[in-house]
Amino acid sequence: MDNRLLDRHAEALALFTDRVHAVRPEQWDAPTPCAEWSVRDLVNHVASEQFWVPPLVGEGRTIADVGDAFDGDVLGEHPAVTWDRAASAAKAAFREPGALDRTVTLSYGESTVAAYCSQMVADLAVHAWDLSRGIGADETLPDELVGFTVREVSPYATELVGSGLFGPAVQPPAGADAQTKLLCLLGRRP
Repeated sequence: MDNRLLDRHAEALALFTDRVHAVRPEQWDAPTPCAEWSVRDLVNHVASEQFWVPPLVGEGRTIADVGDAFDGDVLGEHPAVTWDRAASAAKAAFREPGALDRTVTLSYGESTVAAYCSQMVADLAVHAWDLSRGIGADETLPDELVGFTVREVSPYATELVGSGLFGPAVQPPAGADAQTKLLCLLGRRP
């Protein structure tokens, strides 16, 4: 078991969880840096991604097997409670003995579960910043999480633009710190 990867995953989940629980009732419709996504849309997206982990990693199912089970609004009436359930299930699936050594079939083909987990860490970290910006919370990401995310996304950052979830890279300001450079790489304007 790669404890460093699982530690980063737990750290990213905890950060996002902290931000979800900081959302005030009137903020669920607030805008985020993600084009056309409200705070609720953003949390719904990230929760849906967590719900995918147990069937794909723990049960060895494919996207076709799962179908549209996690399409639409997965948050329901109690978004924070739903988020907690999704985060707990994803964390448990990645921590199953031998899970990181398995393969998983994703939308773009087969991948190792370790690579999938790494992608999820990066997604959680960047979206934690998006959520922080949307609700006016502390936007600081932990240094180790920033470093991990930079190493993870740098090789394929330009490909992420096509997903619609990340904008084209923007030029970071002179003397920018690692977090600012990461956010600029992923089309954010810190």
